[in-house]
Amino acid sequence: MSHPYLHAASHPDKPAVIMAGSGETVSYAQLDRRSNQAAQLFRSLGLGHGDTIAICMDNRAVFFDLVWGAQRAGLVFVAVSSRLTAAEIDFILKDSGSRALFASAYLGETLDALTVDVGRYITGGARDGWQDIETVLAGMPDAAVADERAGTDMLYSSGTTGQPKGVRLPLPDEPEIDGPNMLAMIAAGAFGFTADSIYLSPAPLYHAAPLRWCMSVHRLGGTVVVMEHFDGEAALAAIEKYRITDSQWVPTHFTRMLKLPEDVRARYDHSTLKCAVHAAAPCPVPIKEAMIAWWGPVIREYYAGTEGNGFTFISSEDWLTHKGSVGRALNAIIHICDENGRELPVGEEGIVYFESESRSMLGDVGRVDEEGFLYLTDRKSFMIISGGVNIYPQEIENLLVSHPKVADAAVIGAPDEDMGERVVAVVQPLDMAEAGDALAAELIAYLRQSLSGVKVPRQIDFRAELRRHPTGKRYKRLLRDEYWAKSESRIV
Repeated sequence: MSHPYLHAASHPDKPAVIMAGSGETVSYAQLDRRSNQAAQLFRSLGLGHGDTIAICMDNRAVFFDLVWGAQRAGLVFVAVSSRLTAAEIDFILKDSGSRALFASAYLGETLDALTVDVGRYITGGARDGWQDIETVLAGMPDAAVADERAGTDMLYSSGTTGQPKGVRLPLPDEPEIDGPNMLAMIAAGAFGFTADSIYLSPAPLYHAAPLRWCMSVHRLGGTVVVMEHFDGEAALAAIEKYRITDSQWVPTHFTRMLKLPEDVRARYDHSTLKCAVHAAAPCPVPIKEAMIAWWGPVIREYYAGTEGNGFTFISSEDWLTHKGSVGRALNAIIHICDENGRELPVGEEGIVYFESESRSMLGDVGRVDEEGFLYLTDRKSFMIISGGVNIYPQEIENLLVSHPKVADAAVIGAPDEDMGERVVAVVQPLDMAEAGDALAAELIAYLRQSLSGVKVPRQIDFRAELRRHPTGKRYKRLLRDEYWAKSESRIV
């Protein structure tokens, strides 16, 4: 496996990063120097192997200076969503043990509300109490630190108990910074990425897939083109302008590009595309059919288990004959089991397990056909996936029931043509006479005080009673099925 520092030696002037909107370009030689300076900064702060930093910023080239600096300094680097509230960021800083935070000025007053005592560095504007990232890095030596050692990321998702959940893995067994990397090997093997790849990343870098795929392209020596923020027409323009060969998307991106006027869609050349990877959320069959018809058989999908314990892949050609499938396993054996762990016959629905070094339950429900193609038929523990973002309902429900006018609440994901799923709150008010638009607006305002925007329900409905099982559990599956059935009846 390779590493940016090796590409800096062999192709110093080759672009490693291009910001799609501004055109700002960072060569491999510059990325090597700047990541060395970042590693030197971490050492100057007393950070050693296994220590943690956090990065909370919009898409910027300096993001890669920091993550590659942390990777070669043996640190754990936490990518934090820039859409979180100050309380949510504080929790992640404490939970991860981060010693320094690198943030963007556009976060504004959120930065002022942070309470955790960490080193504070900022980009994109000055702020009292914060040091400018670029200025500090420029003052550091650009030689490699004497004790280079491979670091790793730590990524958070929303927690089922109301707090974000992070998975902290040990540092890689292979200490060499250019040691093996599974995703880079899969990118090269299954998806055909090479040193000649020009890769478009349209999503926020604080998400797991965009960050890891970009770093995989850097390991292979390709060029990463990063959109500052997603816009359907701007994405098509970037594909044409930079002659993009490879890319990674979520179904919401596809939906929004397909909704562009036909003359806009036809305006841009996408003939250089060889591979458009998608994952992270269920892609409606009609959307994927339309994308393959538009872009050709370059759409490739994967489905992955946590911690790399399983990975499926499906090409456009296979998908057209197995519509709705997420593919066959590449590095594990798929088992479909009942709730007691007993294996089910081919074609029956059950809990999805991947068997690699050990059997690992994914929590998703699905089936496998006679050819080994996996089809997912339900979501993990009612997790909502909206625009590729994982949202767990419990945190929202806990806040709703703390409102003085709410007796009970259930939060579910309902079908949404644009986002895949939308967050819906079904509320039982203390006084049903108060149910209506005014109370809905009051509850939305209440939630916005504590939740990031992506978690705030887009729809609030009222019920006189929410049924519960005698054990106290809600019949949420029935409620969710009701909303999905309504959507399907409208389609029919």
